[in-house]
Amino acid sequence: MSDIWFIILVLAFGTYLIRFSFLGIIGDRELPDWVSVHLRYVAVAVLPGLIAPLVLWPEANDGAPEPARLAAAFAAFAIGMTFKSVLGSVIAGLSTLFIALAILY
Repeated sequence: MSDIWFIILVLAFGTYLIRFSFLGIIGDRELPDWVSVHLRYVAVAVLPGLIAPLVLWPEANDGAPEPARLAAAFAAFAIGMTFKSVLGSVIAGLSTLFIALAILY
């Protein structure tokens, strides 16, 4: 049991150092332009990696794609690309998911 607590404390300290390196050390400084340009694309790169497995291989269905989730993802993508609205994309995806789940199940 003490091995687990040791691992938890080491990982907590490691994540603290990683966050401190950005917030504590360079938090009050102006970032170079090339860094700011690259940081703009972090969300665009990370979010599809988080969302795609939940849509294509949901654990609730043992990894089988579900039509309701696929429809919701398509609706959110279409609204987001058409209107460039994050809120509109979220509302379209949620409403499509709830409607599709109500119809299909």
